[in-house]
Amino acid sequence: MTLIQRLSCALGVLLFVACGSESAEPATPEPEATSATEAPPEAPAETPEAPAAEGLAMGGSAPMSATEMRNVDGEMHSIASVGQEKGTLVLFTCNHCPYAVAWQDRYVALAHEFMEQGIGVIAINSNDDAEYPSDSFEGTVARAAELSMRFPYVMDETSDVARAFGAEKTPEAYLFDAEGHLVYHGAIDDSQDPANVQEHYLRDALTAVAAGTAVAQAQTNAVGCSIKFREG
Repeated sequence: MTLIQRLSCALGVLLFVACGSESAEPATPEPEATSATEAPPEAPAETPEAPAAEGLAMGGSAPMSATEMRNVDGEMHSIASVGQEKGTLVLFTCNHCPYAVAWQDRYVALAHEFMEQGIGVIAINSNDDAEYPSDSFEGTVARAAELSMRFPYVMDETSDVARAFGAEKTPEAYLFDAEGHLVYHGAIDDSQDPANVQEHYLRDALTAVAAGTAVAQAQTNAVGCSIKFREG
């Protein structure tokens, strides 16, 4: 076999191999598994901010507690001087307001009942009698006698004590425990009409303080007439 014939055979073998073999296609990579996209956690509902508390905060001490005020008997009394071993009840009230009149028998009865259980009581009239003459000292003396009050009913003659408390209504109750901390603030109960009362807020608070236990409902909305603050 000549050299040319040998080269032709070799070339033929190479062509046969190249044509007969399958060219491997590159494997198409499988798409990467993607984890299911989780929905973002739902944002917690926004809680509306409570309005800023004005006046005396829960747990606070009575402001101006040593300030002496004239009682209906002409004697001078302060919040500190009437306190008893179990606590102190401070009532802002007046003589002309129909709300104060509606609740007066109830708060006087509560005061007398819980004075026997070691809670001191003082009622305070902070109204300007130039606006309502029945809220004068003479009118306050007459109201205390009418209701047979056995606790001081004093005149806040500058309205400064009411301002210091942040008191706004008549009647409005502040109850302090044996350590002098505010544990209840608000209404006497839940109805101006005694026949419709369902919630005895102040009685419940007084009962707890007299027993030395926690007050279940420390804050309610006082309902009444606005205090008629004296100027200056």
